Amino acid sequence: MDPSLVDEGEAIAPAAVRPITTADLKWALAAGWDDFRALRGDLLFLPLIYAAIGVLAAAVAFNRDLFPLIFPMAAGFALVGPIAAAGFYEIARRREQGLDTSWFHFFDPMAGRSRLPLLFLAVGLAGLFLLWVAAAQGIYGTTLGRLGPATPADFVSALFTTPEGWRMVILGNLVGAGFALAALVFSAFSFPMVVDRAADPLAAVMTSARVFATSPRVMLRWGLTVAVLLLLASVPVFLGLMVALPVLGYATWHLYTRAVVRDA
Repeated sequence: MDPSLVDEGEAIAPAAVRPITTADLKWALAAGWDDFRALRGDLLFLPLIYAAIGVLAAAVAFNRDLFPLIFPMAAGFALVGPIAAAGFYEIARRREQGLDTSWFHFFDPMAGRSRLPLLFLAVGLAGLFLLWVAAAQGIYGTTLGRLGPATPADFVSALFTTPEGWRMVILGNLVGAGFALAALVFSAFSFPMVVDRAADPLAAVMTSARVFATSPRVMLRWGLTVAVLLLLASVPVFLGLMVALPVLGYATWHLYTRAVVRDA
């Protein structure tokens, strides 16, 4: 057996994993870009992105008290990104195997044998997202919320000109980083794994955590890369997400194939 493999015993246990390197990250991103150029995906995500933005904007418009949560909620969408990316994992898997890559296959994971494992993982990520929103609300209530800024303009002004505002920024970023790390460990490879083999969701999460434990620095770099690309893609009124989301979805699939030993 290849000594670079980390063995895990039974079928319901985590899969064997390989150490990954920075070169693997670069390869995965290049492969993801190649998939995007061949398969696109931006037109599919355009209505989804703006539907989510529209719902968020409407909620804030009708309830001014939600304005302080708009930034945590927008950032929190990255936590649930792997749910939407499941279709890209399936398309990349089919291209890898020389199968038909028509876009109606995007929804195959939600209708086939991966349906229940994906549902369990999605519920877990959704719970993490709700915990993050609750934590962000608590941080606001104990810092800037005490000043009670009356309007969005007052909120933005107080955010950078008061000690309470700076405490909220610092504490919010620290807690947010913790949630982002938890999401990375939980979901980086669990979603691709259940799409690939309809694995037990607990085994998939344990496999994802095992990859992180095996290559923590590289995985942290991957998480930072994803965060930076999503941030940059969001700057031009979120238009860049039409490219970034498919590319990162495809790239995550390819990194999964390097990190996890797959069934023959």
